[in-house]
Amino acid sequence: MDHSEQQHLVNAPFYAEQAGEVALFEHAFRQRLPVLIKGPTGCGKTRFVEHMAARLGRPLITVSCHDDLSAADLVGRHLIGEQGTVWADGPLARAVRSGAICYLDEVVEARKDTTVVLHPLADDRRVLPIERTGEQLVAPPGFMLVVSYNPGYQNLLKSLKPSTRQRFVALTFGYPAPDVERGIVVAEAGVEPALAERLVTLAQALRRLTDHDLEETVSTRLLVMAARLVASGLPLHVACRSAIVDALTDDFETAAALDEVVVAILGTRT
Repeated sequence: MDHSEQQHLVNAPFYAEQAGEVALFEHAFRQRLPVLIKGPTGCGKTRFVEHMAARLGRPLITVSCHDDLSAADLVGRHLIGEQGTVWADGPLARAVRSGAICYLDEVVEARKDTTVVLHPLADDRRVLPIERTGEQLVAPPGFMLVVSYNPGYQNLLKSLKPSTRQRFVALTFGYPAPDVERGIVVAEAGVEPALAERLVTLAQALRRLTDHDLEETVSTRLLVMAARLVASGLPLHVACRSAIVDALTDDFETAAALDEVVVAILGTRT
């Protein structure tokens, strides 16, 4: 590892590797292959991409996808200014021109016609046609396309078509193993290992619940938030109620049931 690589690691956001995903991402980058990351909310998908962009020394352009996201929002559009009509690149075109990593977070939320524009970038052509200007941007070696989604939200109307999915190298994320998750909470929240141990034990108990209609279970992100509240002086139970229980559900009875689990694991309401 040379000096520049060491410096990139120093500047990279903290990330705890789980199952060889760092090496796989590096190989995909060297082979100019796009990457698809699947995993539940708050399991570290975005942090992983941020870490890898810094590790590889590449700029990162992130797009949070939503159901109104159009192809023009990604590629660009003509704008009317004081000097007349000018072309303005969208984030995808900017990433291609600059050789950045372009990360489309929750790509299944975007409109179907939007994801089609990714096809020529995600296969061996590595080009972005801009129909409105007649340009065809060729991606430089440093450009990389990364997309993510949460399989838990998928249904018949929100899924990647096989023609899109099969253009990507796939990584499947889950919640970290307990020892890894404890390390993440300690590193991210700056708390003692004993508190991290209690929060991870609570998370494991909540994740085992199957009789409550929850769209998502407790994520590592929520554990870090609760730990940070405790570190700032908030009582443990209050922090867990605000950062975990009330973040998981709006239903009063479900919240009460989850709160009982919190009390059973942590043994306190203060």
